[in-house]
Amino acid sequence: MVVTREMSSSNRFRDRSDAGRQLGGYIKQLRIEQPIVLGLARGGVPVAFEVAQMLASPFDVLVVRKLGVPNHDELAFGAIGEDETRVLNIEMIQRLGLSRKRVARVIERERAELTRRVVRYRGGRSPLGLDGRTVLVVDDGLATGATARVAVELARERAASRVIVAVPVSPRETIAELSGLAIEVHSLRVPPDFRSVGEWYDDFAQTSDDEVASLLQQSSNPGTGTDRA
Repeated sequence: MVVTREMSSSNRFRDRSDAGRQLGGYIKQLRIEQPIVLGLARGGVPVAFEVAQMLASPFDVLVVRKLGVPNHDELAFGAIGEDETRVLNIEMIQRLGLSRKRVARVIERERAELTRRVVRYRGGRSPLGLDGRTVLVVDDGLATGATARVAVELARERAASRVIVAVPVSPRETIAELSGLAIEVHSLRVPPDFRSVGEWYDDFAQTSDDEVASLLQQSSNPGTGTDRA
């Protein structure tokens, strides 16, 4: 099932925290029972943190890396995540004539960066258990949806009973593609003239590793409502 909420296309977000508070307010109205909130690193983490705070839910990071076409990194032919999960767009790979060796090199490079980030962000802490739980996957927006697809597969491999993708903004065609995964998708903005996620933010500065680690540390402190299981 795909669920979308469309608002005025002229209504931008101040920054990721503002987007998270607006998204959290909307998600709270859905009365989802005891969800675990997972933020896609890096840009989805500040959004997810605010959502988790509003829901008083457990919060964790989900590290996923886009696989960019060589010399055109903004164009993704797939994505990888923790636990060796990956999604490849075989049609695009064939259309661009990418050899197995070039694909393998990109995967190897991104896998190394993914491993570095997992170590940096978690600081030795184990990921939250998802067995039998409802999981809310949050990012700062969807473009191709490649990273979201990997995130969904990761959550399912970790035995989540229900997976919901929630973002501040997404193009309608990406939402339609995600519908094939049999999940719910919630997007506050579904602009008809979508060009990029960043255009819907006044401040879309890159989220740093330090900010991600800090938000995760805050969420693990007593009194936040996001104690780790």
